Amino acid sequence: MKWVANDIDMYLGAKEYVDTVVLPLFPISFGDDIKQTTSMTEFISLLSIQLERQFKGRILMLPGYTYLKNNSDDVLVDDIKRWEAEFQNQKFNHVFYLTSDSDWRSREESFDGTLIWLPSLPLESMDEKYRNSILEDQVQQLIHLFVKKWQNND
Repeated sequence: MKWVANDIDMYLGAKEYVDTVVLPLFPISFGDDIKQTTSMTEFISLLSIQLERQFKGRILMLPGYTYLKNNSDDVLVDDIKRWEAEFQNQKFNHVFYLTSDSDWRSREESFDGTLIWLPSLPLESMDEKYRNSILEDQVQQLIHLFVKKWQNND
């Protein structure tokens, strides 16, 4: 379910069955890496949309955590810990973070959720049919990761 009014109505009606929350991590930079961070955000955003369609009714897909790429690790990890406290209060058993920012891999041990890092692909230069095919392949891999995590923790 997406973070939109109609889906939230559905979520509220089935809250006890929705045990997974997904928070995409979107870097923003206005420096030399502006194009790279834009590509990361676009890729994870499109992937999130596809993933939510596959698991509608089982996951709550949040709009995403947008952060400045040059923030310190302490600031970012503290923010994620606050998010995790809220997820725990809301009784989510599974928390996934999706990102293309490799910097998160060094922070991964500082929080409890499952970080899924995927290198971004230059979607802007691809034919739409090819782009959709690649996204579908990536989503299939994510589906396997989610199911495996659910089976190990249920």
